[in-house]
Amino acid sequence: MRLLVSNDDGIRSPFLHALVSALRSAGHELFVVAPLHEQSWTGASKCRHRPVASARAEHGLDVPTWTVDGTPADCVNIALAHLLPGGIEAVDGVVSGINLGLNTTLGFINASGTVAAAWEGALHGLPAVACSQDLSYDEWRHLTSGGPLDALPSTRATLEASAAHAARLAGEFISSTGREKFVVHNLNFPNPCTAASEVVRTVPARVVVPKLFSPAADDGTHRFVFSDAIDRSPPGLVTDKTTVAAGKISHSILDYTRL
Repeated sequence: MRLLVSNDDGIRSPFLHALVSALRSAGHELFVVAPLHEQSWTGASKCRHRPVASARAEHGLDVPTWTVDGTPADCVNIALAHLLPGGIEAVDGVVSGINLGLNTTLGFINASGTVAAAWEGALHGLPAVACSQDLSYDEWRHLTSGGPLDALPSTRATLEASAAHAARLAGEFISSTGREKFVVHNLNFPNPCTAASEVVRTVPARVVVPKLFSPAADDGTHRFVFSDAIDRSPPGLVTDKTTVAAGKISHSILDYTRL
């Protein structure tokens, strides 16, 4: 297949590079268009109030690669309209990720730049897959502070397993979904993840997420502070949150035609 790959952690993310490597090993032809800088928590926003720059880049991915100084949604929109040779007809689908951290539950999916890149593909009528990796706080802190992945051998092993699953599942989902279905396949990988990790069909957990900002400081500003979601899912519901916590791969189908 011919696939457009993007993410929200930026072009230098080792998790993007692992996904690209796995997709190439699976035989897919790739184009990468990723944010120049990290764009986590930007959701489906687009840079309406400033110009956005795109540039051909070489980041060791060995596939045609561009950066966009904007959001994940900007990346996919600009890629399909202006960057890919042949435009939208050049690709069969969009794959986004692998994100550093989960994108589960109703409280966080809509805020996710990773999911938004996939959704932008779906808005163009393309099958789309979003991929995210559970991490411990220490792993996340190390990686987002610029620490090398090689310093975390168990994290690297999990990432390689997750990327292999992502490459296999993306091929299956994109070929079976077809165009203009307006759905996103949302994959979340457990930590640890292995080749034997089971895939489970799930739905997003129903959560509330209060107090994501600090009280006002002396200058009147509020700072973003991460807050754990409070799960309000009905008993017996097979959710993305509980599935990943049980060590299994969560596969939720986000069907935007049912909204």
